[in-house]
Order: sequence, then structure tokens, then C-alpha cells
Amino acid sequence: MAIDGADTRSVRVLVADDQTVVREGLVMLLGLSPGIEVVGAAADGEEAVQLAQRHTPDVVLMDLRMPRTDGVAATRRILEILPNARVIVLTTYADDESVFAALEAGARGYLTKDATASEIQRAIRTVHAGEALLDPSVQRRLIERALSATSAPETAAPALAAYPDGLTQREAEVLREIAAGRSNREIAERLVISEATVKTHVNNIFSKANLRDRAQAVVYALHHGLAQS
Repeated sequence: MAIDGADTRSVRVLVADDQTVVREGLVMLLGLSPGIEVVGAAADGEEAVQLAQRHTPDVVLMDLRMPRTDGVAATRRILEILPNARVIVLTTYADDESVFAALEAGARGYLTKDATASEIQRAIRTVHAGEALLDPSVQRRLIERALSATSAPETAAPALAAYPDGLTQREAEVLREIAAGRSNREIAERLVISEATVKTHVNNIFSKANLRDRAQAVVYALHHGLAQS
């Protein structure tokens, strides 16, 4: 029964991993997790897309390196079909270059395969709640990657009061802080505003610029010259 209008429905999860031991282990682990329901398990990216279309999961745990269709392509295709789904990429190594491609394709975060049960459960609930799961070190490297790929004219500072997509000056300031890898709490402290106000600005930025998460916000900020190198 829902209390005070809260949604108590289980989080529907699809697991995609070509390693049988990993896939079955995740299914068993999540099957024992309260509030989480495993709706399917795929052995490759192509099957992941098919199962996602059939079962409409809330969250997909997506291995990056799989046969037929890799995790990056599968992530992109699933989000085209189910734009409200959340994808967490699974990787053996945190410095896997495919992590960046998956984030750019719309994944909400990443987990390494040595993550603990509590970390996996927390990650699923975090992205299902609409937050991104992006380690600060990965975000910094995403910024460095985008900076190196962005030309000088694109990174030039915009003229005053000429922010893209109708962003206000304060929203642009918040976006700069996001691009610097700072949390909402850190942004609130730096701009001397409440954390609730920061969350409002972040939601406005995402809505105006049609962004899914902080990873996309970093790329957006760099493209529009709203980040400091």
C-alpha cells in the first residue's frame, strides 16, 4: 500500500551481460533485493534491446563489451524506444574508454563489476530516482575529453546575457559549477544559495537544454563555452 501518495512499486530491472556467471550472479543478487524486480536477462546487446522493448524496464544494467550489439549501441537504441528508462553501464575497468561513449549515448552512470551488493542496489535506486551516478574522477576525465575535442571558437565565452536556450545568468553560473564536477551541496556553498535552490536551477537547465543528466550537461556547457578549462 502506498503511504501519503508514495509509489511503492518495485523497480523493474533488466540485466545485460554476456558472461554467464556475472549475469546469473546479478539476477540472483537483485532477486533478493527488496523493492527490485528482475524482468529479464540478456546475453548480448541485441537481446537486451528486444527484452527492453518487451518488458519496459525502469533500469538496465548494461555490460559494455558484448557480441552482436555492444553496450553503447544497445544503450542508444533502448533509449530511443524507452526514453524514460535509466541505463547503468557495467565495466570491468573504471578507465574503459567505452564508459564515455555510453554516457554520451544517454547512460545515467556506471558501475565496475567488482561493485558490492549494496553499491549495486544503491546505484539502481539512485538512477531510478532521476539522479546521475557519475564518479567525480570520471566526470573530470569526461570534461578533459570534451575540452580536447572542442575547437577554440566553440569554447569562447558567450556575450553577456546571450546564454543559449533561454538560460538565465544564475542558471549559467550553476551550469559552470556542474561542468567543474561539483555536487549540488558544493554549488550551494560556492554561490551562497540553498541546496534546494540549486536543485531548482538544475531542473530548469535540464528542461531548457533538453538534457538527461549531469554528464550531458558537462558536454553542453563545453560546447557553448560555459565551462572553464
